[in-house]
Amino acid sequence: MSKVVYPPESVYNLIPKEEVHSEKPQRYMSKYRPAVVLEKTSVKDAMRTMGPAKVEVPSPEKYLKKHSKEPKFPEKTQFSNEGRSTCTVKKPAVPARTDNPLMGIQTKRDFIKTATVVPMKPQPTLHYGEVPVYLQQRNEEEQRAQEEYNNYVKEQREQGAMSHLSDEDRLAVLEGLKKNWDELHHEYQGLSLVTDNLSKKSQKQRLEVAMKQLENDINLFERFKTIYIPNN
Repeated sequence: MSKVVYPPESVYNLIPKEEVHSEKPQRYMSKYRPAVVLEKTSVKDAMRTMGPAKVEVPSPEKYLKKHSKEPKFPEKTQFSNEGRSTCTVKKPAVPARTDNPLMGIQTKRDFIKTATVVPMKPQPTLHYGEVPVYLQQRNEEEQRAQEEYNNYVKEQREQGAMSHLSDEDRLAVLEGLKKNWDELHHEYQGLSLVTDNLSKKSQKQRLEVAMKQLENDINLFERFKTIYIPNN
């Protein structure tokens, strides 16, 4: 059960107290307010409806008709057609059957020589089908290197220091090189992906160098069909 708390009784509470009235401050009013109200009423009050205040209502008889928005061209007249077909220069009349052609007209032009002259061909701006200059230079360098190699091999053969490798032996050596490359490649694929110590790094570098050397040797044996080896 709730208990009501009363204020303590006192003799001074019996003395009447004067009421104190607090005055509110005057409300702020901008000095531009009359001008703003006048501008608002003079500009916006006339356009409270859609469009101007007074608009002429169209007549029900002037409804939109078919093809009324299409452009209209001037009608064709007889004078316009005649002016288009007329020409200031007239063609000569067709000669009659009794008219004789002009005879005795001669010219100094040699028609036989003119017909036999070969017309000049225009110079093409782009030379299609021609070998570029850099390819010609590379072919010349390869040919020069091949000639030097042939001369060197010829000198060594004359001295008896080199012998020719047969096709069977060349194919056998080529197969052996490819087999060795496959073995190294299989070992290379089995390496760890993380090379966190010196032994793994050195083993990986050793296999890469050996595979690169075998690739160069295989390319050499496949490119050249004639191979010479030293006798010693």
